[in-house]
Amino acid sequence: MLIREATAADWPEIWPFLRRIVAAGETYTWPRDVDEATARRLWLPGPPARAVVAVDDAGTVLGTAKLAPNQLGPGNHVANASFMVSPAAAGRGVGRALGAHVLDLARAEGYRAMQFNAVVASNERAVALWRSLGFAVVGRIPEGFRHPSRGYVDLLVMHRRL
Repeated sequence: MLIREATAADWPEIWPFLRRIVAAGETYTWPRDVDEATARRLWLPGPPARAVVAVDDAGTVLGTAKLAPNQLGPGNHVANASFMVSPAAAGRGVGRALGAHVLDLARAEGYRAMQFNAVVASNERAVALWRSLGFAVVGRIPEGFRHPSRGYVDLLVMHRRL
C-alpha cells in the first residue's frame, strides 16, 4: 500500500465510498444526503488542509484522510483529521496505515497535538484504533450523535500530543 497526496483525479474513486459511509449515518456528522459538490469541498478544501489517499499496487484508492488545523489563529497548532476507508478494503490495515501516516505528517508540519472532535462512541473499531495510536478520550458529549439504529449515542473528543 502506498499513501500519497490526494489529487483531483482521485475524487471519482473517493466519492462512491465516501457517499456510502456518510449515507449510512453511523460514523460521520455530515448530512446523510450530502451532495457530491459539497462533499468534495469538505474533503478536499485546499490549504492549509491536506488530503491523502492509500492506494494498492494497481492504484486503486483504498482509503483517504484529511489533515487540517483544528482551529484558526492561536489554536492552529493543534491538528484535526478525518478518515474514510472503502468498505471493500476493511480489515486490511488501511485505517491504521492512514492514521500513522497522518500523525507523522502532522508532526512534520509542526503541529503539537491532534484532536478528533466527534468520534461516535458506538464506532468501537475506530475508538480502539485511535486508542492504540495513543489517543485518549478527553471529553464526551452525551447523546451528541443520532445513530440510525442505536438512537442517541455519545460523541467522544479524542486527543494526543505529538
